[in-house]
Amino acid sequence: MDRNLAMEVVRVTEMAAIASARLMGRGNKDESDQAAVDAMRRAFDALQIDGTVVIGEGERDEAPMLYIGEKVGKRGDGAPEVDIALDPLEGTNLCAYGRPGSIAVVAMAGKGGLLNAPDTYMEKLAVGPRARGAIDLRKTPTENLRAIAEKMKVYVEDLTVVVLDRERHTDLIKEIRAAGARIRLIEDGDVAGAIATCFDNTGVEVLMGIGGAPEGVIAAAAIRATGGDMQGRLVPRNQGEIERCKTMGISDISKIYTAEELARGEVMFAASGVTTGDFLKGVRFFGGGCETHSVVMRSKTGTVRFIQSVHKFDKKPGYAF
Repeated sequence: MDRNLAMEVVRVTEMAAIASARLMGRGNKDESDQAAVDAMRRAFDALQIDGTVVIGEGERDEAPMLYIGEKVGKRGDGAPEVDIALDPLEGTNLCAYGRPGSIAVVAMAGKGGLLNAPDTYMEKLAVGPRARGAIDLRKTPTENLRAIAEKMKVYVEDLTVVVLDRERHTDLIKEIRAAGARIRLIEDGDVAGAIATCFDNTGVEVLMGIGGAPEGVIAAAAIRATGGDMQGRLVPRNQGEIERCKTMGISDISKIYTAEELARGEVMFAASGVTTGDFLKGVRFFGGGCETHSVVMRSKTGTVRFIQSVHKFDKKPGYAF
């Protein structure tokens, strides 16, 4: 996976972002999501890869495209074999109701590099590079916050923790407040929340709480590329999900995964903003075109590129959704 491929992957997230942004605020999350899926699938056809979707829109019988196991890319001679984790529209409700923070994301790794995470919950703890090595899911939130603050040479009161605004996090929120840290509650999109911990200008240092396991793998790829740190532990909701984990080769349900175990080897991550969030601006349309803001990262070099692109629809009709 060379740097040229990294730049090509950005085109995939750009097209998904533009397609879904066209429907921002319409109140129909399924329509926004489908537009992103359709655009992303078409964009993959132009990539010189032999790709397999390992985290996508669901099982083959649940999704017409970008399903788990689907082959994407040109798949010609010399095309690198890669595993792909994607979310054409992370934060469907955010886009549908014109709220901040929705993004289109793709993560890639060499074959076998991404954990085949079942569609269940995952407890997550993520921090940026300045707190790398300070986190431990076996410890309480209070103990982790103190360790993070010590590593960053700040007070716990200086930390801001991102938490999904869910009833299941009532006790977690109470403990974070009691410890003295600040909280930013988000409606959706904990991939973006996890990535935000890796950039100083977002004002976020920690992500805590339970969200989707597939999203945890996608976030791990970005965090690895930026030098941050993350741990995750599966939280199945019922016996059926436990059996699904076992079917996918996960025998130890209580295992704590590091970012390196969730996304192994060389990884690549790209995201484009749909609606403006902490670290990416949303799509801005103008007469005859639009402007997108994206980020692409590679773990091999640690390079993080922010890309501002202006698209003219008469020159690129494939972008005119």
